[in-house]
Amino acid sequence: MLIILHRKNHLKFKYYFLTILLSIFLITPLNAQTNRNYSNEFMNIGVDAASLGMGGAVVASTKDINSGYWNPAGLVNLQDSAVALMYSNYFANIANYNYIAFAMPLDNRTAIGISMIRFGVDDILDTTKLIDQQGNINYDRINLFSAADYGFTFSYARKLPISGLNYGVNAKIIRRIIGDFASSWGFGLDLGIQFKSKNWEFGIMTRDITTTFNSWTFDDDRLQDIQNAIPGENQEEPEPNEITLPKLQIGAAKTFVFDYDYTLKTEIDLICRFEQNNDLISTSLVSISPAFGFEFGYVDLLYLRGGIGNFQNELQLDSSKSLTFQPNLGIGFSYEGISVDYAITDIGDQSVALYSNIFSIEIDLGIFRK
Repeated sequence: MLIILHRKNHLKFKYYFLTILLSIFLITPLNAQTNRNYSNEFMNIGVDAASLGMGGAVVASTKDINSGYWNPAGLVNLQDSAVALMYSNYFANIANYNYIAFAMPLDNRTAIGISMIRFGVDDILDTTKLIDQQGNINYDRINLFSAADYGFTFSYARKLPISGLNYGVNAKIIRRIIGDFASSWGFGLDLGIQFKSKNWEFGIMTRDITTTFNSWTFDDDRLQDIQNAIPGENQEEPEPNEITLPKLQIGAAKTFVFDYDYTLKTEIDLICRFEQNNDLISTSLVSISPAFGFEFGYVDLLYLRGGIGNFQNELQLDSSKSLTFQPNLGIGFSYEGISVDYAITDIGDQSVALYSNIFSIEIDLGIFRK
């Protein structure tokens, strides 16, 4: 009898635990104020193992297909059409992050690009119907669903009449889906500028420059399931609209050449959010976190990269603050228009798995016309 009671209590605990997790996952990101600094955060993770290996400090020096993400102004440096792919996983392989891009020059002054990012958690347990109307636990009533975020970016870049000065614009469409519980559409714009003078490069990237607007729709029947799962909890319908506030990244880079065969590219960026948070420099007007990156190259064939960023004054349990940062390392190989890169990156101590492995490949389609 004691064993049976223990098993029932264990099952009830498991049921309530899973239900609470599901409720938090579904409701918390949506039930907040309309203006948000951290909406659509999957679009801020970054793409390309080479860039992430440098800590994301590339806004001034980026000049390949992945510029569509980091600073679209860099797309004007493309010599031919190109494609890029990236895969990584986060949070101990719970979340998958995928990226694909295509870009091409239209002429010697203009380039365009298109890319897609998917960040998703698949096979989530839906336990809202675990207990039937008779109060019995029935595991056959557990279903699986996915929560996935999609970002579609359309890029345009052009050289300006002033030598070394380029600009680029991104139009972004955001699609977010939480099973059949809720979904949203969003739209936003980015603006990027680059300037090069001799061995110095400068860049400015403003994300969500006009703010990014997301509009959510909800399945009333499924929300009712959540409201009934835990009496008295999650009774209010989430706010249907949200606005993502702008973010600014400013960078300066310089490349050194040694004996013709060796190069060293260095860059420092300042990432600014218009809010007060735990960044290294934080005021009521703006918070700033620096990022440093380098790339050591040998005859444009082999690359070693490193970077550090995401400096945070984290609040500890004893109410003191501790400075944390995000280290990154990467290697790369490039030959005959094909680049393969790998990076190991810390995503800010947000999971048990401190580091995530990132793989990417870039192909210059001009190699097929030689």
